Amino acid sequence: MFTKWVAAWGNATSITDRKEAVYAKNITLRYPIKMCFSGSKLRFRFSNLTGTEPVTISKAVVANQQEKYQPVAITFNSALSTQIPAGQEIQSDEIPFLVNAQDTIEVSMYFHDYTQMNAGTLITGPLSSGKYSYGDFASTKELPPDLTRNTNWFYFLNTIDIFTEEKNRALICYGDSITAQSWPDYLAIRCAEKGFNNVSIIRRAVSGTRILRQYDCITYQAYGLKGQTRFPIEMNVCGARDVIIQHGINDIIHPVGAEVNRFRPWSDMPSFEDLKNGVQNIYLSHLKEKSLIPWSGTLLPIYGWRTYADFRDELRCRFNDWLRSSSDFAGCVDFDKAVLDPEKPEAFKPGFDSGDHLHPSEIAYKAMADAVPETLLK
Repeated sequence: MFTKWVAAWGNATSITDRKEAVYAKNITLRYPIKMCFSGSKLRFRFSNLTGTEPVTISKAVVANQQEKYQPVAITFNSALSTQIPAGQEIQSDEIPFLVNAQDTIEVSMYFHDYTQMNAGTLITGPLSSGKYSYGDFASTKELPPDLTRNTNWFYFLNTIDIFTEEKNRALICYGDSITAQSWPDYLAIRCAEKGFNNVSIIRRAVSGTRILRQYDCITYQAYGLKGQTRFPIEMNVCGARDVIIQHGINDIIHPVGAEVNRFRPWSDMPSFEDLKNGVQNIYLSHLKEKSLIPWSGTLLPIYGWRTYADFRDELRCRFNDWLRSSSDFAGCVDFDKAVLDPEKPEAFKPGFDSGDHLHPSEIAYKAMADAVPETLLK
């Protein structure tokens, strides 16, 4: 019945926001994950990709919310504790753990010593939230309310694979803050509600990222790694077949000139050919090597965004035209068409703007999820 490994949940790993405090001690992280597949074993990838110091996981456990609370230790070469070297990722042992589709499991990690919290990603959506507690509560069912807070920062936990049925596969959603927010969660919910139960939605998204460049200053370091660096790592997804790429808007909207912001010179401003060649040479060439099927995702309206200018929107529209028509892709997910105002196509449809004129509202994220063709889900 269960014959192969497939990624059931996945996140990107990037540089966390550079705040005053960059270390934690004596802390428990807990992340609930809704499982789309049934299976008999789990394995976990933990990432310190952007860390500059090794990180020691004192203990890690997994438990099923649907069952009597029985936490099972996640082991590493049979050991309960492990160290993740700086700049690296590790994989756990295979853990016998029976899961039914739509069960919610909880992954808890405890860090006893001072821990550099430099490897994590901010994600949001109805299926994406976690908690942290001061103290060791990894094996405890209830976290103490007075020592616990919610978080949308996902630290270290990168991918969960499940040993499942041959028919199951993974769909990768790759991008920036648009994809780090809600539409992949709504797509997973759509799959569950419509009975598309043989595909997992794997999110590989980091807010602020660009195809061609990255920031090395602490002010904008959390905007993440450039495409050439992150893409080959993030495509390491067991059982994947298709990849939706919705990326490039930050390349267009970030440059303002060094006289305005020393970190955002006009030399960073790409041409259409720069964006096209970046996608072809960085993304599509790698997917061809990996035998993964690429799908383009168009860029959303930006009218009213603080750096909006006609020349930026003209570049966005030209890039979108190529994404829609290029034979380099198996097809196009036209997110732009799903959310734009037909009367003013450079802007969001009324009610579809979150308020900043760049990120969609929740109803617009649902429309983006609905725009994904059934071909990718069945």
